[in-house]
Amino acid sequence: PLSPRGRIFPSPDRRGTRLSTKTSRLVSLNHSAMKVTSVTLLKHNGENTDPFLLGNAVELSSFGFFQRGTVKEMLVFVSRTICKRTANGVRQSVAHEEYMGHVYNKNGVVAIIFCDKEYPARSAFCIVNKVLDDYVGKMGDAWTGVSADSTDGDAVCQEAIEKYQDPAQADKLLAIQRELDETKVILHNTIDSVLQRGEKLDSLVEKSSDLSMASQMFYKQARKQNACCGFM
Repeated sequence: PLSPRGRIFPSPDRRGTRLSTKTSRLVSLNHSAMKVTSVTLLKHNGENTDPFLLGNAVELSSFGFFQRGTVKEMLVFVSRTICKRTANGVRQSVAHEEYMGHVYNKNGVVAIIFCDKEYPARSAFCIVNKVLDDYVGKMGDAWTGVSADSTDGDAVCQEAIEKYQDPAQADKLLAIQRELDETKVILHNTIDSVLQRGEKLDSLVEKSSDLSMASQMFYKQARKQNACCGFM
């Protein structure tokens, strides 16, 4: 069932992508049809303080030109929201609409990627591990002194989002990431289930400094439209 809450992300632009049923099935089995939408690095500051952005990259070619600014803001907002609620050593996968967010907090440095639900979770966590290793390898302990949002990790995120659109490329990392076999991943079916008791996504949207007034307005309008249409 659909949530009565508004969509956080606008739908990707699907114009010109209608295929026959047979062709659609073939495409759904093709790795190239899958997509990594964002890769983000953050510094975890505990449950009571918002994380600092350490790096970010997005791939928004499937969205309309005028949607991309809002989508990028929403991706940063949701990434920060999930990061804040991911304790050290925890791996989580969070479902939202047609997306999955895969996140890992490794000693206070957090990587999170958003991708299509069809993108294999195992491959996604390979990317998460690689991004964390590359960033810490580049920065050493310097990240511990970060006290505001930073772009130092942008290049690491950009390299990953370009290289691993195809899950087969991420799968090559499995041979050197055996710890994934022994790691439990917490699965959340909605972003709401990640929030602490008493927290509401609506209020977090209103308070967020990641979202412009236009993005907040989009969220409110979408939520109102979905609610009034009776989606349950």
